[in-house]
Amino acid sequence: MQGKIIKGIAGFYYVHVPGGTIYECKAKGIFRKEKIKPLVGDDVEIEVTHTADCEGNILRILPRKSELIRPAVANIDQALLIFAMTKPDPNYQLLDRFLIMMRQQGLECILCFNKQDISDQVKREQIREIYENSGCQILFVSAMRQEGIGLLAESLRAKTTAVAGPSGVGKSSLVNCLQGDKKMETGEISEKIARGKHTTRHSELIAISDDTYIMDTPGFSSLSLFDLEKGELKNCYPEFEPYETDCKFVTCAHIHEPVCGVREALKEGHISKIRYENYVAFYEEIKEKEKRKY
Repeated sequence: MQGKIIKGIAGFYYVHVPGGTIYECKAKGIFRKEKIKPLVGDDVEIEVTHTADCEGNILRILPRKSELIRPAVANIDQALLIFAMTKPDPNYQLLDRFLIMMRQQGLECILCFNKQDISDQVKREQIREIYENSGCQILFVSAMRQEGIGLLAESLRAKTTAVAGPSGVGKSSLVNCLQGDKKMETGEISEKIARGKHTTRHSELIAISDDTYIMDTPGFSSLSLFDLEKGELKNCYPEFEPYETDCKFVTCAHIHEPVCGVREALKEGHISKIRYENYVAFYEEIKEKEKRKY
């Protein structure tokens, strides 16, 4: 039987199989011998040892498509960054910090702005202008009125998605909307893995359907600035790329150099001022960190 590890606690791995059953499994000793540790997100083959109690053993870990270091999790396809349009207003520096973290992990991002029912079209267009060239899909939704949930669900379908965002933006409400009739099942799963229910330090996958998962993890809440060199930071800003050919120097940091295509594009309104200002702030932060290192 094949399934996906949705949680791992104290040597037990909880494997979700098609149809929604969760098996509590131990990993066979061969993994320890080979120094392979099963990860949340791993697709695995299991044998059932007790049908009534839904217990089993993990026999094999199927090949991983990807593996993240922070948090340690396998087979994440993309990231969903959830912010509110208002109450609270988006913290764009925090949002850009999240974006850089995701790009470092090689993840495509969806930007989802909740609470559109209590915001307006002007704010919507302002947000769109800031991020339209960031390489992200942008969605506006309302968990309260169930608006835009279908489009969001379609963007997550058949993928495993890491969810991140600050508190108070409606992450839990959106996850509940996405789960629909499966909310009761999630409650049952929590009961089964009660040993970890109150432990926020573990990554966990929430099954939306047989092939669609959301990852709720504390690992993406830690926002100490990236292990990047300052010269690499510009690679996290896709909107700079079309204008870099107009820079005089290949190593241009787009801050003080003469003849800079990026700063010229900024002047002409082709690059968001907010995004650029955040870039400069992050650049200075990394520069200070590098100074302290030496």
